[in-house]
Amino acid sequence: MSLIKRILWYFKPLKTTVANISITAPSRKLAGKRVIVTGGTRGLGYYIAKRFAAEGGEVLITGRDETKTAIVAKEIGCKYLCLDVTHLESFKGFFPIARKELGGQIDILVNNAGISLHEGNMMNVTVEGFSSQIMTNLTGPYFLAQEFLRQYENQIEKSNASIIFMASEKGLFPDELPYGLTKAAIVSLTQGMARRWVTKGIRVNALAPGVTASDMTGYKRDNLYCENNCSRRAYLPEEVAEVAVFLASDTSRCITGQVLTTNMGNHLRCDW
Repeated sequence: MSLIKRILWYFKPLKTTVANISITAPSRKLAGKRVIVTGGTRGLGYYIAKRFAAEGGEVLITGRDETKTAIVAKEIGCKYLCLDVTHLESFKGFFPIARKELGGQIDILVNNAGISLHEGNMMNVTVEGFSSQIMTNLTGPYFLAQEFLRQYENQIEKSNASIIFMASEKGLFPDELPYGLTKAAIVSLTQGMARRWVTKGIRVNALAPGVTASDMTGYKRDNLYCENNCSRRAYLPEEVAEVAVFLASDTSRCITGQVLTTNMGNHLRCDW
């Protein structure tokens, strides 16, 4: 960007956008459900876990920092375990401990943990950064879901289990950056797994949020203005959590293999 453009950008008038959203009153839609939410200490994972607990679910969140995860779990009123989704060897031992913590078999796995390094363009991507995002956003969730299914098959009593992956609208656009590539793979994985496991009573769906207010995106709820979105705003994590409740509940028992976008149609890329 030229010096003149930088100066013009710096002095560009600020626009402020806030959102007034409607959240339904909790009605115990997830009563009796045992749920794991990975990456549940912040961002979308935190709000999904909080909402699931409010809906009567028995929730267990995971995080890498035990102190922080314990504090958040106490705030939400749920269980917690430390888990790094890049440590694949820990998955086999994780689920028996999670079942013990929650008091029974796991009904819902929310594969939420993920990272983005915001490289800007392909020429800024490093091998280390590429590998880190592939491992956290794709490899880890893939093998965690695999272990969830393996343990499910070994259960004597089988429930109507559900897996929810966290995709992104970035997975629906052509993209040269690792984050978008991993989310495109998650979209494909969701549909492939859904087709494979539907006859065994397991539903597999994904959420594909648009830009959402969080530490990772840098957007704050006191100003959600986002010029590149069709709605001209970023979205609130509570909005996404509301949709997640629907996907996890028995209300959506007829839905599998779907990628629900929560971005006001931004992925359609019309001329707004």
